[in-house]
Amino acid sequence: MTPKAIQLLLGAPVLLFAMVAHEYAHGYAAHKQGDDTARLLGRLSWNPLRHIDPWMTIILPAVMFYTTGMALGGAKPVPVDPRNYRNYRRGDIIVSLAGIATNLLIAALLVPAIIGLGLLGRAIPATGDTLSLIQVMFRLGIFINLLLAVFNLMPLPPLDGSHVIKHFLPLRWAIQYQRIARWGFLILILLLMFGDSVLRAWMAPAVWLDRVAIQFVSPYILLTPWTT
Repeated sequence: MTPKAIQLLLGAPVLLFAMVAHEYAHGYAAHKQGDDTARLLGRLSWNPLRHIDPWMTIILPAVMFYTTGMALGGAKPVPVDPRNYRNYRRGDIIVSLAGIATNLLIAALLVPAIIGLGLLGRAIPATGDTLSLIQVMFRLGIFINLLLAVFNLMPLPPLDGSHVIKHFLPLRWAIQYQRIARWGFLILILLLMFGDSVLRAWMAPAVWLDRVAIQFVSPYILLTPWTT
């Protein structure tokens, strides 16, 4: 099995969890803002089967990983009805940023988790191989969650960032801006296919934050066959 195949195998469950957490956060935030659409439709759930989209969740991340080295994708969007928010503008911004905030929180929590696993593995050497494998998955988890967070901040309708940007535009501009959403998926595919330099420039903060995180955890990485 090639190194890329091993990384994909270890990263797939981490990516799936990150995407499910992202969508769950949208649904939960909507619920808190007064909209129960996701809950009533059974989408306010941690069951990944309720969120998997064959193209966005499986095919696109696999293709991207083998072509660009970055695994990006998404789950089925959680349905929300902004008309139910107690305050439309505030609710839309909170719900839109909830998934991004969740991915950033997961990435941050994985840093002390990796450190803790390293300390535990050194205290109990017999657990080294197993804990090292988990560390590899968590290290991938940091990068994946940072990628998802920064990617979704992109101001391309219907990505999350666009739902925030529109509220700071004049009404006429906001209406025109939202109309881009009908072409958003096509624009995104073209960007992934031909806009590698643009995409990498936008994702640079995620890469930088990942390097910072790795500097913190590197002294605690267990040296086993998984890491050598």
